[in-house]
Amino acid sequence: MKNIGFIGTGIMGAAMAGHLMDAGFKVSVYNRTKAKAEELLGKGAKWCDSPGACAKGQDVVITIVGYPKDVEEVYLGDDGILANAKAGAYVVDMTTSSPILAEKIFACAKEKGIFAVDAPVTGGDVGAKNATLSILVGGEENDFEALRPVFSAMGTNLVYMGTAGAGQKAKACNQIAIAGALAGACEAYAYAKASGIDLEKTYQAISAGAAGSFQMSNVVRRGLDGDFEPGFMMKHFGKDLAIGTETSAAYGVALPVLGQVLSQVRQMERLGEGNKGTQSLLHYYGLGK
Repeated sequence: MKNIGFIGTGIMGAAMAGHLMDAGFKVSVYNRTKAKAEELLGKGAKWCDSPGACAKGQDVVITIVGYPKDVEEVYLGDDGILANAKAGAYVVDMTTSSPILAEKIFACAKEKGIFAVDAPVTGGDVGAKNATLSILVGGEENDFEALRPVFSAMGTNLVYMGTAGAGQKAKACNQIAIAGALAGACEAYAYAKASGIDLEKTYQAISAGAAGSFQMSNVVRRGLDGDFEPGFMMKHFGKDLAIGTETSAAYGVALPVLGQVLSQVRQMERLGEGNKGTQSLLHYYGLGK
């Protein structure tokens, strides 16, 4: 497992591909915007002109793209991964996507003698840069074990969740938990402002106690400091929450907090903040402007 095709060199993908190169893998890359791959090309990555070209001859093909529709196109399109990957290759979708689509890709790959896993990640841009991501894997357990050296180059918390789609289901759980934690932190500071107490002192008072969380200390903290550049884009957060909302209905569970936060995120997207970081949810509450 020395040759890896890596598709999607955005905020997280570029760092992840770089760690694979540092670990000694030979990496070929494709991205719709070539400029986002320039740093990797400067380190010695090989450029490919299409997803299919990036999949040909590789031992492993990794994707981390935008939306489920992108995943479907990249894997199942005429010049996609499954039409070009060799039998015996491993294909790894690390996008946060639909568990139903993950099951479809697994089945299509199996027909071609290709091993497919869904392996979405959590940890944001910080985890990607530091190679400390949590990687949540669905598929065959033997394939997870075979890919462990690849995953270990990008993350530290590697969890086999179960059969195809289980990684995506676990990632939905993660995003559902984040939704409540992020909105809760924003509401705390909205209350602090409305009641007339100092926001910075409030942060000092509550962030280190039982109310503390990654969302408060790393995401909302950026917004309180006036930094709304994306570690994770609002529009992608909206996509993730929509996946949770849609599949929760299919699974017969009501998630009212998730629905409320999704509504807030969609409003921020309509106001032009889709490309900002999720800390921009503070703006929904009139903070950080």
